[in-house]
Parts: sequence; C-alpha cells; structure tokens
Amino acid sequence: MIKDEDVYQIGTLTRTHGVRGEVAFQFTDDVWDRVEADYLFLRLDGLLVPFFLEEWRFRSDTTALLKFEDVDDANAAARLIGAEVYFPKDLTPSEVDEEDLTWQMFTGFEVWNSCYPASPQKGEAAAESFLGTVSAVFDQTANILLEVRTPEGRSILIPGHEDFVLRADHRERRLYVSVPDDLLNLNS
Repeated sequence: MIKDEDVYQIGTLTRTHGVRGEVAFQFTDDVWDRVEADYLFLRLDGLLVPFFLEEWRFRSDTTALLKFEDVDDANAAARLIGAEVYFPKDLTPSEVDEEDLTWQMFTGFEVWNSCYPASPQKGEAAAESFLGTVSAVFDQTANILLEVRTPEGRSILIPGHEDFVLRADHRERRLYVSVPDDLLNLNS
C-alpha cells in the first residue's frame, strides 16, 4: 500500500469535461508530463488510489484535461471531482531543466533557511532551520512571493528571487533559502 510520505500533491480534479469521462485537472506541477507517467494517485475516501492515464492535453499553464482508464462517462468522472491528485516521489526527477521550471512547482515544498548570524565569527557556519511549507505562489507581478505556512500555522512571505533561493531538491521536495531574520520578521 502506498503511504503519504511516498507521494506529494500536485493538484486537484475540479470538474468534468464532456461525456467521455474526462476531468479538468488544476495542477501546480506538470511532472507527470515531463516523465511521461503511466499513473497518478487520487485521494478517495482517505485512501491513495492509483489511476492509470489513458490520455491528457493541456488547456493552460495550470490546467489539463485527463482521461483515466475505465472512467468512460460523465457519471464516473463526476465521482472523482474534488479529489486531490498525487505523484510518486520515486518517479520524480532529481533535477528539472531550467526551461521547464516554474515558481508554481514549488507549492508543497518544505522551506529550509540557511541564515548566517548577524555578526558571524571566523569559521562560523550558517544555522539551518525549517520555516514551513510553500502553500501558495504569487507570480502575477514582477516580484514573485512564496507564501510559507509555518508549523505554528502562521503565514510568512518570502521573495522568490535568486538572491534568496540557494537550491531546490525536487525529489525530496525541499527548497533551500537564505533569508535574513529581519526580512522574515516583517511578516510578524
């Protein structure tokens, strides 16, 4: 049986499309297309259930129409609406080509901050701390912002800028940043 720690959420099924059993898929990561996956997991009644992909086509940068095997009419498709869609971590590529990279892909990533002390001593290393999980990406303006939900349930905003983002681990779904405490405290 598949476990929650073996997958990560990449979107939600939002509505039916037509009479052949297609569903609209609102996604944050198109990883299933980049690795040409055969299946996705849907959370149904609390369980992760594999659904094999028959075909798909993109409607926009964040929406695709999916057709699953054995879902052949609008009634069968309607039972899937609202289901969260998950992708297996073990099929996730460790690196993403830069031209395929979007800020929306970081939704659901853990954010780890490596920040140097205000007055570092010689040889003193940066302290690494878990900030939270990216819950939303605001990319409608020139200044991209990552909304991070902290373990305490607070919401903080981090600039999505190369000066702050150190690296991303796509397989582990972690984003490593270096954001000064003063900037993080603006959110308090």
